[in-house]
Amino acid sequence: MTELQFDYTRQDASGQSCTALAWAKVPKPLTRDERLALKERARTLLKERGAVLVAHYYVDGDLQDLAIETGGCVSDSLEMARFGRDHAAQTLVVAGVRFMGESAKILSPEKRVLMPDLDATCSLDLGCPAEQFAAFCDAHPDRTVVVYANTSAAVKARADWMVTSSCALSIVGHLHAQGKKILWAPDRHLGSYVQRQTGADMLMWTGDCIVHNEFKGTELELLRREHPLAKVLVHPESPQSVVEQADVVGSTAQLLKAVIEMDAPEFIVATDNGMFHRMKQAAPNKRLIEAPTAGNSATCKSCAHCPWMAMNALQGVIDCLEKGSGEIHVEEPVRSQALGCIDRMLDFVKANPAAIARPAQGFVPNIGAA
Repeated sequence: MTELQFDYTRQDASGQSCTALAWAKVPKPLTRDERLALKERARTLLKERGAVLVAHYYVDGDLQDLAIETGGCVSDSLEMARFGRDHAAQTLVVAGVRFMGESAKILSPEKRVLMPDLDATCSLDLGCPAEQFAAFCDAHPDRTVVVYANTSAAVKARADWMVTSSCALSIVGHLHAQGKKILWAPDRHLGSYVQRQTGADMLMWTGDCIVHNEFKGTELELLRREHPLAKVLVHPESPQSVVEQADVVGSTAQLLKAVIEMDAPEFIVATDNGMFHRMKQAAPNKRLIEAPTAGNSATCKSCAHCPWMAMNALQGVIDCLEKGSGEIHVEEPVRSQALGCIDRMLDFVKANPAAIARPAQGFVPNIGAA
């Protein structure tokens, strides 16, 4: 049984679109000399401050490269937090969106967590406000609460389990086998995909990612006809009409692994196009094609990029290290309560290694596991 509730069709719960503000803060393109100078300054500051940079796959390629070159990592939100927890550095610079910085702080409360821009957020996070989510949970006390990583610390504090896109199927399948009924939040597409695969009884909060929600099934079908040899790689935050056409449905690391390992000359990729930077480095001989987000008459056929991810920039890394700006705080008891659902997931994955995708080895160092 699947029910849809709290359908937020805009980018935040108040009904106000905020992507225009995000795009307005996206830095202008840099010249080659500017990029090199800023990277060198950021590299120096990371060393001087004893800090490490952890970056998401969707941020600017310069930040991804800087993270790897300075001993940091490029990965998904959970692996970013886990890497930061296990790294000796006492200052973590998180290039991503706010819930990622919060996750890092939840796992590493003794460390300083800085972000290039605290205004960088996520439509899934915005569309699941903690007070309304708590009321939803109170109305269904018989259900086990499972939340996606793309939520605030306050929402995680109310959850029994947190999942990432790579372990959601295994964990929900495990709970279903125990006879548990699930309350799921916030992504409706990922939730529906998990429900179809597991058969679990899931009551759903209905949010979506403003990037993945825009992929179009009909346009993808037309594109596949133009590229009959291409394999289709889809993130499960995408609509069902897109997921059903996929050769691989998976998390960011699973899609990266597919590009590296699959014997195909080209790939149609339905996820944020920031992912293409890592894919091109890992598989330079493969052709990558962006999945369509609009029809032929649109000015942008494939516009799959998160404006909040795009707000991260080299200058922001420099500013937070020089000025201490963008510091993340997660107060008690929210932090310790949120830690419970994350630890439960980590313990499950540790006890069930097959439950999560393993990173490809020998191609790109420090690619994430989820």
